[in-house]
Amino acid sequence: MAAPLRYGVIGTGMMGCEHINNILHLDDAVVTAVSDPHPDSRDWARLAVGPDAQLVAFEDHRDLLASGLCDVVVVASPNHTHIDVVLDVLAGPHHLLVEKPLCTTVADCRRVIDAAVEGPPERVLWMGLEYRYMPPTTALLDEVRGGAVGSVRMVAIREHRFPFLPKVGNWNRFTRNTGGTLVEKCCHFFDLMNLVAGVRPHRVLASGGQDVNHLDERYDGQTPDILDNAYVIVEYDNGMRGMLDLCMFAEASRNEQEIVVVGDSGKVEALVTEAVLRVGRRADGIGAVDERPIVADGVRHVGLHHGASYLEHVALQQAIRSGARAAVTLEDGMWSVAVGEAAHRSIDEARPVLIEEVLA
Repeated sequence: MAAPLRYGVIGTGMMGCEHINNILHLDDAVVTAVSDPHPDSRDWARLAVGPDAQLVAFEDHRDLLASGLCDVVVVASPNHTHIDVVLDVLAGPHHLLVEKPLCTTVADCRRVIDAAVEGPPERVLWMGLEYRYMPPTTALLDEVRGGAVGSVRMVAIREHRFPFLPKVGNWNRFTRNTGGTLVEKCCHFFDLMNLVAGVRPHRVLASGGQDVNHLDERYDGQTPDILDNAYVIVEYDNGMRGMLDLCMFAEASRNEQEIVVVGDSGKVEALVTEAVLRVGRRADGIGAVDERPIVADGVRHVGLHHGASYLEHVALQQAIRSGARAAVTLEDGMWSVAVGEAAHRSIDEARPVLIEEVLA
């Protein structure tokens, strides 16, 4: 029997504790250490792990990394800290899962990817883009890969949801800390578009604004500047187009996410909250659609993302145990940030933006 994998979690706010709760449901896994500069966050981690656990809590992530207590490190600290924290992790031997976004800018993502090349080749470096693992989305991806729609021409993703939740120190209220809403939140969806396209994004055209949320809030005399709605069109090298419809003041929605892929032979649609998949083929005629519920098999902890984070951790653990490469790479993280950064530049400058501009 292999020894349990020992996990350390850096950043134990909402997402850090979400990762802890998922790790606790894995076989042969134990959370041995956490780090966070905020005492309340360390207390939340202790509460999540339980009073009988042998947990060591550090204020500084560097002490966690030097402790020898961890095989795997999960980085769930605020976005703007990722560049320094992840570079510190990569200087050691640990396996890594870094919560999205990889970094707040493409330039910092590239620094991380360059640093990763120098480390041990056997370690697994996993990008936390867990929306790939939401069961309805996974079912949609399987249908597309199986040829249900033929040659993919269009991907449309709608996220209509609630505003950003409060975070420690309100760091997520400001673009300088998050990379902007289209990086912070929407890198998930740009990753899905990139995955379906199978080629690199080419050009981005976006329109968006901050029209409803957080306008009456003040932090140290400053008003939050994060967007709460946007339309984003992404064009790909193979001619495929993606479109994101984001609204963060749309709690009155049945489905938080709706994902549609259309090709020359058919259409597949995933309704994430209702856990429904619809498949239609042009050859079957108008209105002939197969609709079926999606059951999240094997999910021991549903958590905040319909079981996706748990399934992500299962896949990470399997990669570590088998010596396989990460299924979701740091490069995937960079390309999802690149689309978001280009979308913000498109909004700011009121023009289409070539992806090569943010890669320069």
